[in-house]
Amino acid sequence: MDTNTFKENAKKTIDKIFMQIDELEAKKDLAKAKAKVEYTELINNLKSKKFELQEKYKNLEKSSEEKWDSASKDFSKSAEFFKEGISKVASMLS
Repeated sequence: MDTNTFKENAKKTIDKIFMQIDELEAKKDLAKAKAKVEYTELINNLKSKKFELQEKYKNLEKSSEEKWDSASKDFSKSAEFFKEGISKVASMLS
């Protein structure tokens, strides 16, 4: 995958992740009272790391060819953290 395609996909990933976090936060009232505390903590954890993901994306956009592999791996790792977290939070509503 070329760098421009990866960057476009990375931006789409960020947009999707942030939208999913907002949707999950809106649904927190559906969580059972006992699970609501954990649900809220998980969402807050994801929200607190949004800046970190944005920074990794900025690094990806600015990276030179020499640093591309490292920047793309860092971004992918961070994006995967969000995907797993969102999946965990979403499963609490099932």
